[in-house]
Amino acid sequence: MKLDALFVATHPDDIEITSAGTAIKLVNSGKKVGIIDLTRGELSTRGTLQLRQIETERASEVMCIHYRKNLKLPDGNIQNNLSARIKLIKAIRETKPEILFAPFPADRHPDHIDAGNLTRTAAFLSGLRKIKTGSLELHRPRKIYYYRHAYDFPVSFIVDISDTFRKKIKALECYESQFYKQGRNKKTSAGIVSASRKLKPADEPETYLTSRLFWQDLETRARFFGFKIGVEFGEPFFCYNDIKIDAGALFEI
Repeated sequence: MKLDALFVATHPDDIEITSAGTAIKLVNSGKKVGIIDLTRGELSTRGTLQLRQIETERASEVMCIHYRKNLKLPDGNIQNNLSARIKLIKAIRETKPEILFAPFPADRHPDHIDAGNLTRTAAFLSGLRKIKTGSLELHRPRKIYYYRHAYDFPVSFIVDISDTFRKKIKALECYESQFYKQGRNKKTSAGIVSASRKLKPADEPETYLTSRLFWQDLETRARFFGFKIGVEFGEPFFCYNDIKIDAGALFEI
């Protein structure tokens, strides 16, 4: 399938956390959007692979994306080696995206660092004719935009996701094995439901993601970046390349 934009995630739910508002916004504008999950998240503290797959499928339906594939690289051991590059090159050549989104290669999680470097390498090599992948034709995305995980980065631009933020939250809520269960009785000032009960099974370990702090942090970050561009919610991105804009667009920045 030919895509306009392809988001590369280290783990299922990474795009939902970091840049789903942008992905949904692209879908709403008529673009064909897909996600590549590099791993199945088998080292996750909670849940099972079977449940994670079901949750991923549900989140994909909420976001209305057109394509999703898991490359089944080893969680906790992503390597920028030939085998991993070929898998990602094939995915890029299969979908031929105009733009690629990837994790910024500086983060507290080693997999996010390695995934960012792997994506940048594979995107370049995908445009080399002498790298053969069967009948798939070479293709190199025009731009790679990097999204933020835990660490700050030099922001190149911020996307206004005020109209898609709540749908982003709905996509995240599909991952009931991973996050604090949100109740339906009370609302925060942002209209996001506050947590009233925790996930079952209760005997699974508690993590930061299963605390109320996760949802508060998610909203605070989105509000912070939204504030920087004068809107309610925003998602930041970085690009190594200079970005061309028309003079008329200066009045829209």
